Amino acid sequence: EGGVDGFILETFSDVQELRAAYGAVRSVSELPVLALVTVGGDGLTSYGTGPAQLAAELDALGADVVGLNCSVGPAIILDALEEMAPHTTRPLAALPNAGLPRTVRDRKIYMASPEYMAQYARRLIDVGVRFVGGCCGTTPDHIRAMSDTVRSVQPRYGPGQVRVGALATPTRGQDVVPLPKRSVFGAALARGDFLTTVELLPPHGWDAADMIYEARMAREAGVHAVTLVDSPRGPSRMSSIASGLLLQQQAGMEAVVHYTCRDRNMMGLMSDLLGAAAAGIRNVLLVSGDPPVQGPFQDSTAVFDIDSIGLTNLVHGLNRGLDPGGNSIGAPTRFVVGVAANHSAVDMEREVDRFMWKVDAGADFAVTQPVFDPEALARFLERVSPWPVPVLAGLWPLRSLRNAEFVANEIPGVVVPDAVLERMANAQARGDEAAAEEGILIAREILEAVRPLVRGVHVTAPGTDVASALRVLADEAQ
Repeated sequence: EGGVDGFILETFSDVQELRAAYGAVRSVSELPVLALVTVGGDGLTSYGTGPAQLAAELDALGADVVGLNCSVGPAIILDALEEMAPHTTRPLAALPNAGLPRTVRDRKIYMASPEYMAQYARRLIDVGVRFVGGCCGTTPDHIRAMSDTVRSVQPRYGPGQVRVGALATPTRGQDVVPLPKRSVFGAALARGDFLTTVELLPPHGWDAADMIYEARMAREAGVHAVTLVDSPRGPSRMSSIASGLLLQQQAGMEAVVHYTCRDRNMMGLMSDLLGAAAAGIRNVLLVSGDPPVQGPFQDSTAVFDIDSIGLTNLVHGLNRGLDPGGNSIGAPTRFVVGVAANHSAVDMEREVDRFMWKVDAGADFAVTQPVFDPEALARFLERVSPWPVPVLAGLWPLRSLRNAEFVANEIPGVVVPDAVLERMANAQARGDEAAAEEGILIAREILEAVRPLVRGVHVTAPGTDVASALRVLADEAQ
């Protein structure tokens, strides 16, 4: 409506996101669209898609012009576009950065000169590029030099000169392995069993003997699986994946491994998950993760390349034999994918939307925050009923009034009603043992109330008191 002549969609790393943006433009306008992706120093997108595959996917998109922008400089753009040119019928565009910036006396300065950019503009046109420009670091001097150079040259490739290779059709992935064949836990989910899980903490050190002992207690009590948290609330512990492997090897039962996005970039996430799949981890509960507790390390930071929705998408792709760039990883992984849900979220609309996206991304089951108000859980389940997946209700047997107050005030997303706090206060007045017994009684009452609503329960062992968690499940474990 403002009178523009076209649209440039630039610096995308994910063709799926670019497709969504292109659809948004096309929903309101038929003006020309340039669809541009960025690649790294290896010529791949941050999701690992190579130039030939990228060209095929961009060609299928339908944009008027496709190509690359930004990146680390014109040389990498040139190499990538040489691979892309034979695999697309669309005119190509190249808008590289003026190299990588260097720090000179506290200033970031792009080092590529106008003459250097002009030289590469000529080379880009020689490989078939029709639209040449600049991205980060280019100035009017760069553009002027490039313009002077390219006036007299013509592209090599044009319509009708395209060679479509084996990669012209994007990889679509394999069928996901049926749920009953992925794990014992997955088979129980598929059968409709009422599931029981107990949550344990990996050790602060490297000695896992206590954790293994607790897992064996859970196995002997008939619990379906033990879940292992991934450094909850920030302080570092043994890796949940390593803990899960030790537990499966030495305790003789399956683990459900909590896996967080925190402190892992995309490469780290992929490496961990592929290694876990190869080592025998089959069940994962995917969460965004709590920010790290710095302690004495005041310069520590958190890394969040993606959130739990993106991670669920990533794992679902692995279960189809594809990496995030749509490239084959060979045999598909066999993860049973769990996600978290907050039935008492303050912003319920956002929580319901996120639940929908997690299910859409490939979740096989969900686990709620600890439930202290069964009616709140019932209301949430009604809201998310259009996206049916098995839901396990979280249970937390409170140990004391202090523990109840801590959960109510310092655990994000958990709501403890005043009536529960009052019961714990009355019990605490009779002593620590009475308070612990009241906490178990409350958890058992909640279990009975939610049992008709859910497909199982997920009990947090308070501290290392696995016996209390198992007492909550005394009538459920088979």
